[in-house]
Amino acid sequence: MTPDSELEAKRRRTVLWVVGLATLGLVFDGYDVVVYGAVVSTFLRNPNELGAVTPEIAGALGSYALFGVLVGALLAGSVGDILGRRKVMLTAYAWFSVGMGVTALTHSTATFGLMRFITGLGVGALVATTGALVSEYAPPGKKNLVNAITYSGVPIGSLLAALLAIILLDAIGWRGMFWIGALPLVTLFPLAIVRMPESVAWLASRGRFEEARAISIRTGVPMPEGLPKALGTAGAAAPVGGGRAGFAGLFGPGYLFPTIVLGLMSATGLVLVYSLNTWLPELMLRAGFNAKGSLSFLLVLNGGAILGAVAGSRLADRLGPKPVVAGAFLTGAVAIALLTLTAPLGTLLLIVAVAGLGTSGTQTLIYGFVANYYRTNVRGAGVAWCAGFGRLGGVGGPLLGGFLVGAGFALDLIFYVLAGLALLGLLLTLLVPVRRPRELRSTVIEPTPAMPAIPAEPGRTS
Repeated sequence: MTPDSELEAKRRRTVLWVVGLATLGLVFDGYDVVVYGAVVSTFLRNPNELGAVTPEIAGALGSYALFGVLVGALLAGSVGDILGRRKVMLTAYAWFSVGMGVTALTHSTATFGLMRFITGLGVGALVATTGALVSEYAPPGKKNLVNAITYSGVPIGSLLAALLAIILLDAIGWRGMFWIGALPLVTLFPLAIVRMPESVAWLASRGRFEEARAISIRTGVPMPEGLPKALGTAGAAAPVGGGRAGFAGLFGPGYLFPTIVLGLMSATGLVLVYSLNTWLPELMLRAGFNAKGSLSFLLVLNGGAILGAVAGSRLADRLGPKPVVAGAFLTGAVAIALLTLTAPLGTLLLIVAVAGLGTSGTQTLIYGFVANYYRTNVRGAGVAWCAGFGRLGGVGGPLLGGFLVGAGFALDLIFYVLAGLALLGLLLTLLVPVRRPRELRSTVIEPTPAMPAIPAEPGRTS
């Protein structure tokens, strides 16, 4: 095997491990998203579980976790760009696993809501950091596809939550469903400690070139292009990235307007995601379907999201993410509006699958859009902003559904409101600047007599 082929084989293995572990982590994130929606009807109809739960209380309980996600994501944005992607992700795996387990032990709406908030902190940190790490390991020309595959873990987990609820809810109850969400502590977490590397691009952007080069050689992932190729006399170089790091750079010149629009776009998308994932089973119960039939709509919704996100990401790598995200929002608006029609069950399920493409599937594409929009030293903050500020929409989703259901609005009107939100997402997408800011271009520092060049990697020229 030649040095080049050996490095390429190492790189493929590394990317597979990173994407696999990151996807599995987001599977449990998606499970957390939908497991509450799968059991909320139990709380509404059985006061022996947590006490009396009205639709308004149910909406509030659904929003507590999302408020935790908002806080966790925004905190992780700064921490991830300063301390690294790997540490934040490992902490998040353990945090939300323990949170899910403790939630299963609660007996009142107050403690249940508190634990949903605490669990959300870990989920937010994970969502905010995953996109940055995966984007920095994804091969050139496949970044949107790799991000879509990874973030498809969210609808996969949502699908699994709905499927397991159909099969197991009667047998293990809602507490058993939450115990399943604690499994990463004894499965994913120990595996990630061994197999999840730190980001080479992040280390280089912080001026930690010796560590970056060591991981580059071990994993086969090349040093990023456009970063300094020199070490100082003390064995380190100044960090680069064309501007300030973290949130300071995110809201600096060239990024301010797109950052605001991308945050609003993500918030709009997450209103749709969490409204449907929390309330679709209850809405379908009220439309006359039985409990397992209503959960099947949730299953199909997230199945459509998976297929739509992966297919859409391939188009995004060819055409750019902006037109694809805009088209997905439009598709979601049309599909949600069509749910007002009287149609056979098979037709309704097909429409719900398309709605999944235009809601959860769209949000997956948005994460890829954002992760590849920003330069390395603000990428973590950018994804955190998208996941964190966007969670304002996530918080509002269950509350909006709870208000509309509790106020007795007709099902048709509820679906028209959600379709209107999808059209708002389309408008916001069209406002995102097409070209990246000039600041995105990284500065290359050439070697000087006082800064000896780093030797090239085996099989690779500088």
